[in-house]
Amino acid sequence: MLSEPLILNVETVHLSDEQFYQFCIANRDLRVERTKAGRLLLMPPVGGESGNRELEFGIDLGIWNRQTQLGKVFSSSTIFKLPGGGDRSPDAAWVQQDRWHALTLEQQQKFPPIAPDFVFELRSRTDAIAPLREKMEEYLACGVQLGWLFNPQEQQVEIYRQSHSAEVRSLPTNLSGEDVLPGFQLSVERFAD
Repeated sequence: MLSEPLILNVETVHLSDEQFYQFCIANRDLRVERTKAGRLLLMPPVGGESGNRELEFGIDLGIWNRQTQLGKVFSSSTIFKLPGGGDRSPDAAWVQQDRWHALTLEQQQKFPPIAPDFVFELRSRTDAIAPLREKMEEYLACGVQLGWLFNPQEQQVEIYRQSHSAEVRSLPTNLSGEDVLPGFQLSVERFAD
């Protein structure tokens, strides 16, 4: 059964950035995001297959980054305060070293006020595709340079780039980090049914 995240409409109770941060800290067991309109999204947990895929792809990104030392890699537990106003948590993200070091120590320790340079999202069995596509477009609007949306249900990956329409590739395929993640390659096989 496909489901969307539970949306709490707090339009009459606006949370400041600090209140949102404190809400997340007080509710550590919840996966929470906030849209630029101020709606809270409670994200459902993922199952074993999705969790494994997410980590495996993240490991590949982390190994590449350890070898190149070009930036910082972040897990799905990291919330980014996007320039467009949303507070989002991609399944994995990467930020260039110089952009990361331009943040203050406090900004690095809380929800970093920066759009990652690269993000990926992995659709789980319970995710509807439309909200994930909207999230990818929001990332681009906020400055993300490259994004991958893995869609096991359709055996495809969608590639998002600045000033381009999403490119859809059937699996298996080889992905390139292009100019954003120089030298990064990811071979993606068909997802098990």
